[in-house]
Amino acid sequence: MPFTQRSEETRNAILAAARRRFADDGYERATIRAIAADAGIDPSMVMRYYGSKEGLFAAAVDVVLGLPDLRGLPAGRRGEVLVRHFLTLWEGDRASGVLTVLLRSAVTNEAAAERMRTIFATQVGAVIGPAADDGPTRAALIASQLLGVALCRYVLRLPEIAALDADALVASVAPTVQHYLGDPLDSAG
Repeated sequence: MPFTQRSEETRNAILAAARRRFADDGYERATIRAIAADAGIDPSMVMRYYGSKEGLFAAAVDVVLGLPDLRGLPAGRRGEVLVRHFLTLWEGDRASGVLTVLLRSAVTNEAAAERMRTIFATQVGAVIGPAADDGPTRAALIASQLLGVALCRYVLRLPEIAALDADALVASVAPTVQHYLGDPLDSAG
């Protein structure tokens, strides 16, 4: 097997082990030794590839939300499309757990919280567009809804939220996100 292929396989094994360990133990309790053991390698290899626990964490939670371009949609459907996309991301993420790792870690680790803030400010902010003077506030309000749903459905697994099918959940959350996308923020909606 060529060196670069082995190197890539090692990197992937480390990232998979790190995601599982960070998800199970949280950032603070996860150790380089435990991650290396899970990946079946020496801890020095983790340090060689990622430099530090912080570097490994940053690589393990590198998330691109791939949010849809809402500009071509009818204004009244934008909230629905955004919420449905977000739920699809979380449902598809169950295999790798990157979003779960990031959300769980953000609660107890400032670096993870900053990463989450950056992801949502830049990626959701880009969907809202630069024309909105209150874009950062709108992005934060949208994030509060989407991350609240994710926390309750995928991390805490509140039975009433976890039991809802995606269509019912979208129908319940989309109007609030729709309000944050375009209605005046000082109105009752």
